[in-house]
Amino acid sequence: MKIEFPVLNVQMVPIYKVVANDYNPNKIAKPELLLLKHSIEKDGYTQPIVAYHDKKQDIYIIVDGFHRYRCAKEFFHLKEIPIVVIKKGIQNRMASTIRHNRARGTHQIKDISKIVAELTELGWNEKRICKELGMEMDEVIRLKQVTGLKEAFQNHEFSKSWEEFESKYYKEN
Repeated sequence: MKIEFPVLNVQMVPIYKVVANDYNPNKIAKPELLLLKHSIEKDGYTQPIVAYHDKKQDIYIIVDGFHRYRCAKEFFHLKEIPIVVIKKGIQNRMASTIRHNRARGTHQIKDISKIVAELTELGWNEKRICKELGMEMDEVIRLKQVTGLKEAFQNHEFSKSWEEFESKYYKEN
């Protein structure tokens, strides 16, 4: 079987010529969209948008990368974006969109918790981990608990909100 490499033919395309397809079931929650934005700010566009070029209309219909396109348009106001073209009929483009979506995989809790622990050991505080990995504080704390309490919480800044009080139900003699 011959494997093609359309990724070697990246072209910069005017963003006004790029349109979403009308069949992609993939949605993104706001925290993940903001994480994608942050990722692009930190690393740039590391993956081009996959599209089909409709020569009659001279438009590029997105097969994969809608959310990268959305960031380019809504946050960065880019005039051009990186595109790789695949030449496939509509059925194969639909299948390709689903394959791209499903092939991304998911993070395993133990693996991601080890990364959080390592970043902590390397000096990142919880706020930085939250920002850089797109997590909420409670998620970082739960992931730290997976790896063990002592090491994970050695640099944790605990709340000062606890106060001493005398319980009406329990009194020491």
